[in-house]
Amino acid sequence: QVQLVESGGGLVQAGGSLRLSCAASGRTFSNYIMGWFRQAPGKEREFVASISWSGLANYLDSVKGRFTISRLNDKDTVYLQMTGLKPEDTAVYYCATKTSRTLVPITRTVEYDYWGQGTQVTVSS
Repeated sequence: QVQLVESGGGLVQAGGSLRLSCAASGRTFSNYIMGWFRQAPGKEREFVASISWSGLANYLDSVKGRFTISRLNDKDTVYLQMTGLKPEDTAVYYCATKTSRTLVPITRTVEYDYWGQGTQVTVSS
């Protein structure tokens, strides 16, 4: 059974940093795209970042230069390092995977096959 488990969320002041982790199990994910999405109250889930099996990263424009996605394939784990956090980054953050080796950035939620349960990130002003 495929599982994605996020951790690392919490409450932080504006300008602070957090690192989210997503541990995958149930199959080998080293060949697949891993992504991070977020959903704020009353808003649709939106793409934040993705990383291909080869390490090619893609970001939402508003997080470029502040967030960094990375992965450790031997641990089937993906990370999202978030710095310079802003109140508008407050949301539930979800990890997802698409079972594809494509290098084309995948940003639509419907394209991803498996999802984690989410972790809350709250940024106070």
